[in-house]
Amino acid sequence: MKLYYSPGACSLAPHIVLNELGQPYDLEKVDLRAKKTETGADFTAINAKGQVPTLELAKGEVLTEVATILQYLSDKAKESNLLPAFGTMDRYRAMETLNFVASELHKGIGGLFNPAMPEDGKKAIIARVERSLGWLDKQLATKPYLLGDTYSVADAYAFVVLGWAKHVNVDLSPYAHIVAYIDRVGARPAVQAALKKEGLA
Repeated sequence: MKLYYSPGACSLAPHIVLNELGQPYDLEKVDLRAKKTETGADFTAINAKGQVPTLELAKGEVLTEVATILQYLSDKAKESNLLPAFGTMDRYRAMETLNFVASELHKGIGGLFNPAMPEDGKKAIIARVERSLGWLDKQLATKPYLLGDTYSVADAYAFVVLGWAKHVNVDLSPYAHIVAYIDRVGARPAVQAALKKEGLA
């Protein structure tokens, strides 16, 4: 497998999960503005969406979208405990959580990076994000990870997106449980290895 990534982007989540699973993989950095990979390839020829993460599989197939890649990696790994079994209610709760991270946190916090966003638009987004953060903080008051006592792929994704907050003036200090959660996830060896590989630690 090869993961196409941009340092610190949401592609960091599958990078973390590949480390957690101990799977062999290759990495190729992408310049998202130029749409070129570090080897000079046209990235849009690999993924017409032009976005990371992009996972190139052994058979030449390409898989995109963070939540889908995370589930694929976990499902294909032998003896993975990073997601509940498919078809169980716990699995649907995991999918529910992945969608929350994608639609409420990723879309919200990620949207604040847009330099063309007017200030009124940013204020509206931050207000919505703060509501989501308040809800999340209450959840983490009673459990160490998003799905309960067990670390999952959803935590890798949430860790990455929550880490963007400091770059877009979203203050996490009122959310003590989220701050502790970020520290807890960030201390994992697989997370530290991915951060170092991407030049972020």
